[in-house]
Amino acid sequence: MIEVTSAGGVIVYGRSDATLNPGGVRIGTAEIYRPVESLAEVADSLVIGQEWDGDVRVVLFVKPRAGLHLDGALEAKLKKTIRENASPRHVPAKIIEVADIPYTRSGKKVEIAVRNVVHGKPVENREALANPDALDLFRDLPALAR
Repeated sequence: MIEVTSAGGVIVYGRSDATLNPGGVRIGTAEIYRPVESLAEVADSLVIGQEWDGDVRVVLFVKPRAGLHLDGALEAKLKKTIRENASPRHVPAKIIEVADIPYTRSGKKVEIAVRNVVHGKPVENREALANPDALDLFRDLPALAR
């Protein structure tokens, strides 16, 4: 929904993509999803900002297509694709393979819930998720402790 103000401005209401803020640079998650999910090797992905060392680092979770796994070659391809189709600032600090990506019942990725799990915070409204057990895949990942 939009509203046109009396001054001629426009206010857009509704959901917006999550915004990451590594090093003070604002990055929309859709800017990363577009190039990543264009790759045939990727079935799905989710990106968050992880609080790290006084800043935020971009972490990309990838669900590879059936029969594939995240290896050095795919990780390099992901980084190259993001760099070429977005910018070097968009390249994640970490890329981690996961078996599933959590979604709401209405089909939206749940970046904030995953970020909360990664940071050890509670997740409210788990009942709103189509696959709430997928959140457990993001808990206490050793790759995020270094």
